[in-house]
Amino acid sequence: MTELHVVTGAGPTGTTIAERLAAAGKQVRLLTRSGSGPAHNLIERRAVNVTLPEQLSGQFDGATAIYHCAGASRYAAKTWQAELPPTEQAVMDEAGKADTVVVFAENLYSYGKVAGPIIETGPRNADFGKPAVRTQLVRARTAHATPTVSVAASDFLGPYVRASVAGEQLFTPILTGKKVQALGELDVPHSFTYVPDLAAAMIRAAVEESVWNSFLHAPTAPPITQRQLIDGIATAAGVTAPKVSAAPITLIRLLGLFSAQLRELAEMSYQVARPFVLDSTDSQQRLGLHPTPLDEAVATTVAWWKTQL
Repeated sequence: MTELHVVTGAGPTGTTIAERLAAAGKQVRLLTRSGSGPAHNLIERRAVNVTLPEQLSGQFDGATAIYHCAGASRYAAKTWQAELPPTEQAVMDEAGKADTVVVFAENLYSYGKVAGPIIETGPRNADFGKPAVRTQLVRARTAHATPTVSVAASDFLGPYVRASVAGEQLFTPILTGKKVQALGELDVPHSFTYVPDLAAAMIRAAVEESVWNSFLHAPTAPPITQRQLIDGIATAAGVTAPKVSAAPITLIRLLGLFSAQLRELAEMSYQVARPFVLDSTDSQQRLGLHPTPLDEAVATTVAWWKTQL
């Protein structure tokens, strides 16, 4: 009988996990509010609002693992606080009934404003805004009886990634010969996690019981600067390196006084204002995985973006 794997959310991570599992011959049930997602004969797309326990009931029955990749409806601390804790509680409760593990796609927010490389044993006790919500979520997973694994990634790079430091705001102007407007400091080291590497780590974590009930880092290549990434994208695309300007963090904070969206962005500006380095050495050893070289990751992402433009 084909294994059943359940994925919530069809963003970059959920889509990539579903596609990888299906390519490996696994049966996938993909839950999204609209019933959307990649088309494949092994991917069953269901319209399910995972924030509603009554809709989630029975969806995990018979599943080998759950991959929770669904996010909040808005990038805002109040929305996260209102939506994410009860949703994750419902997911873990339902997974417990189905006697299966939940693997969570996580970010680095709960570490707060770290000085130096971010390692798995560092304290995760951020107490402001959106990072505080992530801290709450991680603690709730630890306290729950259902086995869980959190796999944290830095800023996304890869196919399907649009809303990211390395998303549409870089690839579209570079591939269309326009000026690039970046955010923060261009010449400080920054870690970018290739989404297929995050997906591979989550899939491996689901079957590796030795890492259950732990917090892992997705395999992530050594950091580069935003300027180096921009030059690498141009090289992979075979185009002239673009003109680049960067919006100062002070400007984003000032504009945040008048824009709620920019205010939420400014709260996380420390991630692009100084070195932001993810160390995944320990997790790589525990999972037996290694990150994709950045030049290969960039080339694959450029090829995907060319299909979108």
